[in-house]
Amino acid sequence: MATSLILMARPVADVLLVLLGLVIGLVIGFFVTKRVFTKQLEQNPPINEKMIEAMMSGMGRKPSQKQVRQIMQQMNKYK
Repeated sequence: MATSLILMARPVADVLLVLLGLVIGLVIGFFVTKRVFTKQLEQNPPINEKMIEAMMSGMGRKPSQKQVRQIMQQMNKYK
């Protein structure tokens, strides 16, 4: 009788260990992914209107606001 209780308790413990391992893996994966994502954003920031103005000014021309908006729309269209 006692051995049957031990045998029944063993699969429950195995399931709990698997669930615990899954939760721990998800938490660790979340934080690793968050860290990698923020590192990528720091190294490669998204392009904004000021960057486009600086790029065009570096090429020797002063862009109008309309031109800057058109370039931003084109970039967002092809993301």
